[in-house]
Amino acid sequence: MPNDRVKKLRAKLAELGQEALLLTSAINRKYVTGFTGSSGVVLITANEAVLLTDFRYREQAPQQAVGFEIVEHGTNVYEDVAGLLRGWGVNTLLFEEQDLNFASYSTLKEKVQPIELKVSNGIVEQIRVVKDENELKIIQEAAELTDKSFQHILQFIKPGAKESDIALELEFFMRSHGATGTSFDTIVASGERSALPHGVASDRVIGKGDFVTLDFGAYYKGYVSDFTRTVVVGQPTDKHREIYGIVLEAQLYALEHLRTGLTGSEADALTRDIITRYGYGEYFGHSTGHGIGMEIHEEPRLSRNSDTILTPGMVVTVEPGIYLPGFGGVRIEDAVVMTNDGIKILTSSPKELIVLD
Repeated sequence: MPNDRVKKLRAKLAELGQEALLLTSAINRKYVTGFTGSSGVVLITANEAVLLTDFRYREQAPQQAVGFEIVEHGTNVYEDVAGLLRGWGVNTLLFEEQDLNFASYSTLKEKVQPIELKVSNGIVEQIRVVKDENELKIIQEAAELTDKSFQHILQFIKPGAKESDIALELEFFMRSHGATGTSFDTIVASGERSALPHGVASDRVIGKGDFVTLDFGAYYKGYVSDFTRTVVVGQPTDKHREIYGIVLEAQLYALEHLRTGLTGSEADALTRDIITRYGYGEYFGHSTGHGIGMEIHEEPRLSRNSDTILTPGMVVTVEPGIYLPGFGGVRIEDAVVMTNDGIKILTSSPKELIVLD
């Protein structure tokens, strides 16, 4: 019995008038089949759903990829792909152009000829963008873990602590509470380094008067969370309070007005217009947010050039920031689920400026 995701892919193939789809992306393979092994490709047609993998997964693949025919491929998986396609009388094949490098594409093309290859244009990602109830439950649990991790780490942020030690403690706490890894390289950026939007933790020692930006997430049951807070160590200056207040105002405004039906660019403007009005527009160089799910950056994008319409079931971040070279920066981020009634915020950590002595 094919799963709902296979049914959706078949409907998409029929809509596009296409015969077959080859999945080589590990993320998409796992999404469609449930198979967590490290190797394999998937073939989907109107009547066939096949997972080709190697001998290491003889037992695992049938247990996880329920409803799929399991084929143990030989030395070159694309030879087996070609044999199946010819046996089914397939004339055209969609492939994941964003996943295959040129060498793999050349091998695939050689093996399947005269079958015509066509780009898939991300049809699996189009389905993945709207999460089902089980996905939303897992992402909520991952977000709750980041909340707990933030509360835990506050006791370690003090003058004399190293950014790298803070990151290590965060990662240890998340893994010891259910995460199997981190969503991305943990960002702990203090002092002038907090002006680096992606300031991965360094050996810099935190001092009094420093902003400390923490951007981290838990990789949990195959899904990610993404969360940012900025705190200050020692007494904040008027400048600290000013830019923190602007970023907080922008983020709260966006959370209040974000809704389905907006485009990604309209959502981006909710934060950007406020920061620009205060004169800091040039210091907010990234987008307002992005989708999360099985990967840390997915569609949709809340950016100036996005015309994607937000719909229920999408999970996006809202993360405005201001970054002043030589001084420091602020980012505040929560992930939210788009709903028919607005949004559901997945994290509950406080947002008022936290001052740590």
